Amino acid sequence: MQKDDLVFAGHMLDTSRKVVTKVEGKSREEFDSDENLRMALVHLIQILGEAARRVSPTFQQSHPEIPWKPIIGMRHRVVHDYLNVDFDLVWSVAKCDLPPLIADLEKFVPPVETDS
Repeated sequence: MQKDDLVFAGHMLDTSRKVVTKVEGKSREEFDSDENLRMALVHLIQILGEAARRVSPTFQQSHPEIPWKPIIGMRHRVVHDYLNVDFDLVWSVAKCDLPPLIADLEKFVPPVETDS
């Protein structure tokens, strides 16, 4: 494991939580009518994929429960094919795929310590 692997996995966790929070209580119709929300989710999915891309192959292999290739692939898609973003897929990722990803990441990403 490279020393930054847990940092990038932590970014994945934080970003996934942001996406889920942004769609919490939102309907598909609200998502479709809110361009700012759609663009925010695309950007956050890009960040999620970039963080996943930076995790070492060894670390990725040690956590096969994380769908590394699809996460990284989605990042490539929204960056390089930005004119054809599939918002059905973005919605599905936000509502269906990220909650279980969060649960899986929480199993090995240490909590961030806060000053209280």
